[in-house]
Amino acid sequence: MTSANSPIDAFTEFCGKLTAWTTLAMLLCTCFVVVARYLFGSGSIALQETVLYLHALAFMLGTAFTLKRGGHVRVDIFYRHFSPRRRALIDALGTVFFLLPTCGLIFWLSFDYVSNSWAMKEHSAESAGLPWVYLLKSLLLIMPTLLLIQGISELLKCFATLRSPTNTSLTATE
Repeated sequence: MTSANSPIDAFTEFCGKLTAWTTLAMLLCTCFVVVARYLFGSGSIALQETVLYLHALAFMLGTAFTLKRGGHVRVDIFYRHFSPRRRALIDALGTVFFLLPTCGLIFWLSFDYVSNSWAMKEHSAESAGLPWVYLLKSLLLIMPTLLLIQGISELLKCFATLRSPTNTSLTATE
């Protein structure tokens, strides 16, 4: 790992831990909504929307963390049998040709949508809902940015693996 991607990886780890706490908060809010509805016969639109916001936050902040931990879905029929250098090459090509352009496209397509939401300080359509829809929509720009930055970190790791001298002790299953 190079010194350039250490702060990136640390920030991504922080986002991953924040995602875990967000998930716990979402669970507790959901339990409260259910108990309030079925035991006390009352509901809260704002609390239901809070669950929605926390759910979005967990997924949008968790994508870069999942990439860092290698948790995204991959067709592993051949990949697992490749040497570390070949895996690094495949990962680097996938990052350059798929991940980075997709992040750029998501950001570009979402920018006006999010900007318009901020311009009008968009709020919930429900009168008792949360007034911060524009903040929620901002996750559409934050997610590809975090994913792009972590993708660059992963690319640097791939380049480091590809530049390292060939180690004859490496087997195809490592």
